[in-house]
Amino acid sequence: MLRALRAPFSALIEHRSLTWELAKRDVLGRYRGASFGLLWALISPFLMLLIYTFAFGTVMGSRWPEVESGGASFAIVLFAALLVHGFFAECLIKAPMLVAGQPNFVKRVVFPLDVLPWPMVISAAFHALANLLVFLVLQLVLDGGVQATALWFPLVLLPLAIAGLAAGWALAALGVYLRDIGQVTPLLSVALLFLSSAIVPPSVVPDAYRWVFELNPLSFIMEQSRDVLVRGLMPDFGGLALYAAVSLVLACIARALFGRLRRGFADVL
Repeated sequence: MLRALRAPFSALIEHRSLTWELAKRDVLGRYRGASFGLLWALISPFLMLLIYTFAFGTVMGSRWPEVESGGASFAIVLFAALLVHGFFAECLIKAPMLVAGQPNFVKRVVFPLDVLPWPMVISAAFHALANLLVFLVLQLVLDGGVQATALWFPLVLLPLAIAGLAAGWALAALGVYLRDIGQVTPLLSVALLFLSSAIVPPSVVPDAYRWVFELNPLSFIMEQSRDVLVRGLMPDFGGLALYAAVSLVLACIARALFGRLRRGFADVL
């Protein structure tokens, strides 16, 4: 049992250098040739926040208790949730093409394909931390200070990172055989955003539909993010531990599925 739970981490442990190089290539390759280079990792979330804040905070007038009480700006409340969604959305959208988009890796018998979700998650974590830096600067400017509990944010994101690995292995394997998955995941990403507590508080959602928001796997992590970044509260350690345990089991299952389906990758690609 213990060996099975360690399986998702074995590829990272055995191929640390390769994982790190692939993660660096993923991050740097995204901005190669751009005039501002890596600065886009900071500029993009800021521009995205301006759009969402105008659309939902000004035009549609979303109401949050923290905003109405004067405890936080709407942009800050929104951004705390977008940090979480942005991290998972990057994993979700990239996953189907991890193998299908790298046929040369499949033809190299010695290449450890099961390591590919790790650079994806590390790259997403890099952008999440860049977004966090933008968040803290904006919070200091708009609200006059940052919460000391923000130090717990990496712990809040950890269970979701494990879930990202699970999605990576499962979608990467299925994406080789079912190319339509690559068209579905961006739509699923949008659904996970608008059917979560990112934009509207669950309390204003009609009771008949609130269960959809509560079942959204991002909602709990979004609220934990707001607790530590906006409300100055300690995270729910028990809830995060349960989330991490479920994610780890799913990661083990997804990696086993990846190993089983891997045998046919070369034939399909």
